[in-house]
Amino acid sequence: MRRRCRRPPLPENPLIARLLDPQQVIVFDGAMGTMLYNKGVFINQCYDELNLRAPDLVRDVHKAYKKAGAEVLETNTFGANRLKLAQYGLESQVAEINRAAAKIAREVADDDILVAGAVGPLGIRLEPFGPTSLDEARAVFREQLQALKDGGCDLFILETFADVHEIEQAILAAHEVDSTIPVIAQMTIGSDCHTPYGVSVEDLVQSLDAFGADVIGLNCSVGPQIILDAIEKMAPVSRRKLSAQPNAGMPRDVSGRSAAVVEGVRPLSPRQPRVPARERRQTQPDLPPENPGVQPVPLAERSKWGAKIARGEFVTSVEIVPPRGVDATKMLSDVAQLRRAGVDAVNVPDGPRAQSRMGALLTSVLIEQQVGIETVIHYCCRDRNLLGMLSDLLGAAAVGLRNLLLITGDPPKMGPYPNATAVFDIDAIGLTNLVNQLNHGLDPGGNAIGAPTKFTIGVGVNPAALDPAQELKRFEWKVEAGAEYAITQPVFDVQQLEKFLATIEHTRIPIVAGIWPLVSLRNAEFLANEVPGVVVPAKIIERMRGASAKSKEHGVAEGIAIAREMLERVRPHVQGVQVSAPFGKVELALQVFRDALVAAGAGTV
Repeated sequence: MRRRCRRPPLPENPLIARLLDPQQVIVFDGAMGTMLYNKGVFINQCYDELNLRAPDLVRDVHKAYKKAGAEVLETNTFGANRLKLAQYGLESQVAEINRAAAKIAREVADDDILVAGAVGPLGIRLEPFGPTSLDEARAVFREQLQALKDGGCDLFILETFADVHEIEQAILAAHEVDSTIPVIAQMTIGSDCHTPYGVSVEDLVQSLDAFGADVIGLNCSVGPQIILDAIEKMAPVSRRKLSAQPNAGMPRDVSGRSAAVVEGVRPLSPRQPRVPARERRQTQPDLPPENPGVQPVPLAERSKWGAKIARGEFVTSVEIVPPRGVDATKMLSDVAQLRRAGVDAVNVPDGPRAQSRMGALLTSVLIEQQVGIETVIHYCCRDRNLLGMLSDLLGAAAVGLRNLLLITGDPPKMGPYPNATAVFDIDAIGLTNLVNQLNHGLDPGGNAIGAPTKFTIGVGVNPAALDPAQELKRFEWKVEAGAEYAITQPVFDVQQLEKFLATIEHTRIPIVAGIWPLVSLRNAEFLANEVPGVVVPAKIIERMRGASAKSKEHGVAEGIAIAREMLERVRPHVQGVQVSAPFGKVELALQVFRDALVAAGAGTV
């Protein structure tokens, strides 16, 4: 368990001493962005760049706040980290922008008041729900914090963070830059006094205390009353000084007077009893214990599909395509044919190639309820944010859907609506972590949801990836996140599959090979040139060219023959196959299986 690290004593600067003294109320400045906007700077510009391009604008805002009585000026650097600046092509100017911001504030503050180097979140998701590692995040924070220190700031203020793990990396980075500089750590909450990830303010304050924050607080998102309620819950569980910077709304003129925050708070003292600074610094509380959740339901008990995988049996599935409209009659008839033939499950893609079709979840509900065969639902990250995914998954579990294939998804530009907005709030690795959490009875914030979900967790993998090293790394991360089986892209080169399987031997999970029956030369060339992640070797193209030249029927027959060859050759190396039904023709998929299926009623399906 991580503990609060020991740090050297902080400098005996009287202003710093006052800042850290729980008996003293300190007033910070107000919003920088709002003031700059009021000066005519539109929101489509990089406000952080103004430190270089229009320093007088920033300087005037600082002067106004100092004149109003602010005791701490925050630098104009909330978004001045490498990742956010990259959106404006300014990532090479991180140090220059942050140093300039600190120098501008320092010039205005002089020696009368303090300068706080302001640092906001990175604007991306970190592991386990995003691709950025904790070490990478800490390095980005460290770069910005070092420049703020070089520019002359007295303290660091980390504000508007939603993720406890992210702010921990920012605090660690601050300590690495200079462990004697005080750190104020502030997070944002909702009206329920929880972070967006569901962490309560009581757990939040204990975590930030353990990470080594000198002052712990809340800012933004909600108004004074909710912040006050939250602070009152935080006070009994930490001896740290607390800070509150709520959204105040627009200023009101009352009888010709504007409310003056500085004058209003000067007579106030906190209710918390005084604790000597030395005693506070020697306190090293453990982090709040992380909720491990409950033991997941065994794989063999979650679904028939999961049971066969758990027993090491060979599984069979056919990928169908949901209808374009609302009439699912033909699809259901085709699926019934697959059930009678003895196929184990039906794979239901989620808007493949960014096409507009009936949603995978509701299509699967129709199939399972009206036909009685299990589905393997392709669920992608393209169209939903984290909250939308969580809602979908809870609903899917409630109606009895069990088998998932978690994928990132094809970008909208591949489909008929290229201007549609892609979400990609998390990727397939983050989604795998999310579903694994749900199987442990926990939401993304580690809060109990009651009974755990019972999903089988499948992921995609591409043995023919252009960057094999990156594909291997992502596969390892998926397995680490909780993947229990993987389905490959269509296999047309068995030697390539064998080579890939050898590279994943150290992290092997059951592999289901994708099989695609080609129907024509044009179909083969389309897969080779237009479908991401699919590689069709030249010899396969030539076989289809020769057969298709004879007749359409010869082309279909050759495609079926190739698919059968692939199935027989991959069978010793994998634990199942997913055969696609090209253009919705399930009879072609069944021809690939030939004698590999046990008809329904003749054995276990």
